[in-house]
Amino acid sequence: MPSDDYMDRDERDDIMDMDDELDLVDEADGQDRDAGQEADGEDGDTVTFASLGLPEEILEAVTDMGFRVPTPIQAAAIPPLLELRDVVGIAQTGTGKTAAFGLPLLAIVDADERDVQALVLAPTRELAMQSAQAIEDFAARTARLDVVPVYGGSPYGPQIGALKRGAQVVVGTPGRVIDLIEKGALDLSNVRMLVLDEADEMLRMGFAEDVETIASSVPDDRLTALFSATMPAAIEKVAREHLKDPVKVAVSTESSTVDTIHQTYAVVPYKHKIGALSRVLATRAQHIAAGQEEADAAIVFVRTRADVEEVSLELSGRGFRAAGISGDVAQTERERMVERLKNGSLDVLVATDVAARGLDVERISLVVNFDVPREPEAYVHRIGRTGRAGREGRALTFFTPREHGRLRRIEKLTGTEMEEVEIPSPAAVSEFRARRLLEGLGARIERGRLDMYKGLLADMGEEVSVEDIAAALMATAVGDEGPAPRREKDRRGNGKIRREERLDESGEFVGASFEAGRDKDRPLKGGANGSRRRGGGRPAPGSGTRYRIEVGKKDRVKPGSIVGAIAGEGGIDGRDIGNIEIYPTFSLVDITADLSGEQLSRISKGYVSGRQLRIRVDEGPGARGERDGFERRERRDFERDYRGRGGYGDREGRFGDRDEKRPHRFEKGDGSRPRRSVRTERWEKDMKRARRDREGGRDGGWERDGGREGGRRHFGKRRYED
Repeated sequence: MPSDDYMDRDERDDIMDMDDELDLVDEADGQDRDAGQEADGEDGDTVTFASLGLPEEILEAVTDMGFRVPTPIQAAAIPPLLELRDVVGIAQTGTGKTAAFGLPLLAIVDADERDVQALVLAPTRELAMQSAQAIEDFAARTARLDVVPVYGGSPYGPQIGALKRGAQVVVGTPGRVIDLIEKGALDLSNVRMLVLDEADEMLRMGFAEDVETIASSVPDDRLTALFSATMPAAIEKVAREHLKDPVKVAVSTESSTVDTIHQTYAVVPYKHKIGALSRVLATRAQHIAAGQEEADAAIVFVRTRADVEEVSLELSGRGFRAAGISGDVAQTERERMVERLKNGSLDVLVATDVAARGLDVERISLVVNFDVPREPEAYVHRIGRTGRAGREGRALTFFTPREHGRLRRIEKLTGTEMEEVEIPSPAAVSEFRARRLLEGLGARIERGRLDMYKGLLADMGEEVSVEDIAAALMATAVGDEGPAPRREKDRRGNGKIRREERLDESGEFVGASFEAGRDKDRPLKGGANGSRRRGGGRPAPGSGTRYRIEVGKKDRVKPGSIVGAIAGEGGIDGRDIGNIEIYPTFSLVDITADLSGEQLSRISKGYVSGRQLRIRVDEGPGARGERDGFERRERRDFERDYRGRGGYGDREGRFGDRDEKRPHRFEKGDGSRPRRSVRTERWEKDMKRARRDREGGRDGGWERDGGREGGRRHFGKRRYED
């Protein structure tokens, strides 16, 4: 009997983002309140939810949620579903597909019966969770209606328990649904409605066989709704086999929610993307739409999970409250990270397409495509993470100089000409930060307690003007370290820039805090001790207090995850986190900031890779109970001393020193050439003979073994008997 942690088909639910992934991110809740997408009736009058024939209690729930008019896909799909007719819906993200099938579903389900009456299949666990939550919100005024999401990556126990308690609606991924059917925990014999959400994505991810199995497990007289972003031949085949005379409804791409998003792009060489992203995020408050709070969040899309680690680590090191999410992040940590993004303890989320699918956070006001998606359709899904609930959003895409063709394809798909923008210069970033600093000085002066600082300024003012002192303090506060050393020639006379000189792509000097270069002697991802990279302005190794956290290599933890968790939970700057050493079951972290008891308590309760941090001051190797101290070092020294003596000492005839009179087989014995074995010399002669035979048109070196008829034949070599 498999344990609750057993993963079978559900491993496919945790699709990893690889270089060749062509992921389409789907909108889950469809809560589109943009008046520009109102549906019109045949007579030109605006269609309302009341005119669609929905029950009164469902209409009340819809009104309470702020919906006034249906979107085109909702207006087209809800009436035939209420008439118990199968529907095929073709619509892009942001068109309200979940409400299009969720509201009729609630009208069909009987709350007095505890059997599973509706099954919704989704390609990923994130989308399943999001759809289940949306259906629960719609059913707020429907008594005793239970919606249970089932998906891989989580233990079976809680999901089986919820099913045993009774659930009228199940929303799940195909793999976990199949497993629950085989375990006898999910009975589909009373299903009245089957929904295939993002059907094209499920087939692309390899769930075709599972979908066939599930469709065969529900009654033939059920109602079926299929929704897809595209209509390839495979989807048409599914519709023919499992839907009965379906009503086909479609919403064009132009009806998507991109109208509420200000789309821009910048041409940035790949090696300068990190610096450009840092400067965009540092000045993003300048671009936030009117009426929105400056604390809004941003999501950065990259292509692979390695990029997630790289970019999130860089941003955390530069002082941003950033974290990364990809396919290898545990579900509990994924949910916790999304919650941090919602409550404001996390400002930047670096994600892959797969990991961000179904993400719905209203705080997100900026989407940055660090890497251009391989498919233009994925671009629409990505930027759909912002511009939510009628708010204005921004999308910025980094194109390399060679990706001009992709820009044109995206513009053709969205029907929108993207605006080219300039990346803020380092000087603009410093000026922006300085102005922000000046804005808060008035309030600080009013609070008082400045006598000590005034005294220090008076003492120093005799040698340096107060104006210079103030300017230097402001430059230090915003991270402007001043001009780097000038260009100097190296010893060979080449006009190379010295290692400590840091320039951006335009040749301007860059402050270390927001455009730090990487020193040559600092590894990208830790050296032999597992320490992580440190950018400019980071603490020196060994500085600050060393802490121990209870997560290590066995948990597949990454340095960037540790930085993000400690900085986010403790409310400290990522630059205060120095050297990180990751061991099998724990990690050591140097922190220069003074952590209060409350901060340590918050960090201890945090999770990374599914493990609680439980941070405490490290007491050294002896207290750790680890064999990595004196005993191990002493053994390594012993091995170094004695292994070079010929193994077991100078025993004659064994592993002792070689007789000096006997030449080594690879040493020149007669001064002409190295010694070679008889086998090697025979092989060389045989190869020369084979080449001569081929040049003379002979049999290519084939010969009979021993001259006997029927003997074995060899090409270009003989069998040697030494």
